[in-house]
Amino acid sequence: MKLPNLLTLLRIVLIPVFILVYYLPYAWSPWAASAIFGLAAITDWFDGYLARKLDQASPFGAFLDPVADKLMVAAALVVLVEVFASPLVTVPAIVIIGREIVISALREWMAELGARASVAVSNIGKIKTTLQMVSILILIAMPLYSPLSWLGIVALYGAAALTLWSMVLYLRAAWPHLSDDI
Repeated sequence: MKLPNLLTLLRIVLIPVFILVYYLPYAWSPWAASAIFGLAAITDWFDGYLARKLDQASPFGAFLDPVADKLMVAAALVVLVEVFASPLVTVPAIVIIGREIVISALREWMAELGARASVAVSNIGKIKTTLQMVSILILIAMPLYSPLSWLGIVALYGAAALTLWSMVLYLRAAWPHLSDDI
C-alpha cells in the first residue's frame, strides 16, 4: 500500500466517523464533524498531489479516489438534507448526487468504448468540488439558517450550477458516441 492509497482509504474510513460524531448529543459535535469532513477533504487533494509528486499513481488509486470522493460528498449531503429538512438544501443535493451517478455511468461506458479521455475531469469539476467541500464544511458546522449557513447554501447552489454545467460539457463530449445508438 502506497501513501496516496492509504489517504484515500482513510477518507472512506472517516465517513462513518464523521456521521457518528455529527449525531453525538453535544454542542461541539457539528464543529467536530465539520473538522473531520475537512480532514477528509484535504486528503482528497493531498492523495492526488502525492501520487503525482511521488510517481505513485496506481490503477487501484485511480479507481478508489473518485469512489471515496463521491461517498464522502453523498454521505454529507444526505446528512444535510435530513438536518435542514428543506427543499432549499434538498434540491441542490439531489442535483449533485444525481449528476455524480450519471457521470460515473457515462465514464464507465466511455471507458468500455475506449474513449474515456473525452470525459476526463475538467477544471470546472475541480472548482465544483471545491465549492461543494466549502459549502458542506460551512453547513455542517453552522446552526440552521444562521448568517454563515446562508453563505454555505449559496456555495451549495454554486456547486450545483457548476455540476449541471460540467454534466452538459461531459454529455456534449460523449454525444457523438451516444448518438450512434439513437
